[in-house]
Amino acid sequence: MNFVQFQVAPGGCLTGQLRVPGDKSISHRALLFGAIASGQTTVTGFLESQDCLATLAAVRALGARVVHDNARWLIDGVGAAGLKEPAKALDLGNSGTSMRLLAGLVAGQSFTTRLTGDESLCRRPMSRVIDPLTLMGASVASKHGRAPLEIQGRRPLVAIDYTPPVASAQIKSCILLAGLFAQGTTTVHEPGVSRDHTERMLAGFGVPVEREGAQVSVIGGATLNAIDVSVPADLSSAAFFLVGAAIADGSDLWLTDVGTNPTRRGVLDCLTRMGAAITCHNAREVAGEPVADLRVGASTLTAIEIGAADVELAIDELPALCIAAACAQGTTRISGAAELRVKESDRIAVMADGLAALGVHAEVYDDGMAITGGTTGQVFTGGRIASHGDHRIAMAFAMAGLRASGSIVIDDCAPVATSFPDFEALAAKAGLAITRQ
Repeated sequence: MNFVQFQVAPGGCLTGQLRVPGDKSISHRALLFGAIASGQTTVTGFLESQDCLATLAAVRALGARVVHDNARWLIDGVGAAGLKEPAKALDLGNSGTSMRLLAGLVAGQSFTTRLTGDESLCRRPMSRVIDPLTLMGASVASKHGRAPLEIQGRRPLVAIDYTPPVASAQIKSCILLAGLFAQGTTTVHEPGVSRDHTERMLAGFGVPVEREGAQVSVIGGATLNAIDVSVPADLSSAAFFLVGAAIADGSDLWLTDVGTNPTRRGVLDCLTRMGAAITCHNAREVAGEPVADLRVGASTLTAIEIGAADVELAIDELPALCIAAACAQGTTRISGAAELRVKESDRIAVMADGLAALGVHAEVYDDGMAITGGTTGQVFTGGRIASHGDHRIAMAFAMAGLRASGSIVIDDCAPVATSFPDFEALAAKAGLAITRQ
């Protein structure tokens, strides 16, 4: 991956109307479910990011035909029993979603699949999916619980009743996908709330899904029937613009077609509690997912407590929320966020280091941090940020330029393309003084 650097000049505001790219989580699932459905699935709004394109390449290697037709992606499903053994290892780049969900899919096949990725992905923990898949009868070889993974599938798998160690949509989705190929009912009891895109989309494809509180079940052997999937704009991508507009005087920004799934609304709820002027308009449902247009303007923010219940609903948006916290009066405390330590980077340490480089004090804990903010003037100094190749770190600190007294240079930004292609172009259109080097 080429070295990319962002340079952000100080000041400015965000105005106008934008549609951020399609939801990454939903784009992944549309490909995977479409591949094992009967018939042709049509996907519009697909996120053509590096992560989703890694899933696309994997689906093709497993035997599904996927073509791009103008603004649509057409997936000719091969049915639950139609996947074939890939000729070589499936390289999933930096995408943890691709690896964990594909692990569940290939565990129920009668062949061996090797899953690998880049250096960052191969450092991330995979035991959380290895353990339940092993209980279901698949054989998974790994390097101390990390990728590469070599999965010898089994058909049929054994249905299980399982409680993951943490609430995680990726773990839950892996088990439910494997459960489609198991004998009997597979049930996941989550210890907290996680995204429910898998349950919603499986139901859309015609799979009976039983949900009761934090418990979700599927019965093996169900047939998926092809559907049309319309992917809403990604709330995780919109989060950077929500924060940027909230902290910059003169901002008035509309973000259209944004997914507002209740299991993803944590960033909206936290920003609203901080005092951000965010309003929802034209709320509607598209392909089983709630969607709305969001308007956000400059706001006076106040520090809040962000606890474990908030983190469950905003885990990916916490880097952006840290920037908002630095612009809020008082001390914002984040706790229950130990999961940030094992993302693309150690996001607790990397965000704290970046804030310190820009003159903002952050006290670090094992499971979070306390950020001392301020609401007047230029909260951030100029400086240089090491993103550690983490796309969300890079985009969060880009928005800090709106309240900085000097230029901010952000290193190692090429991975931004894993989730948000052309981020800098869209941000510049809205008014952020950002350039790529």
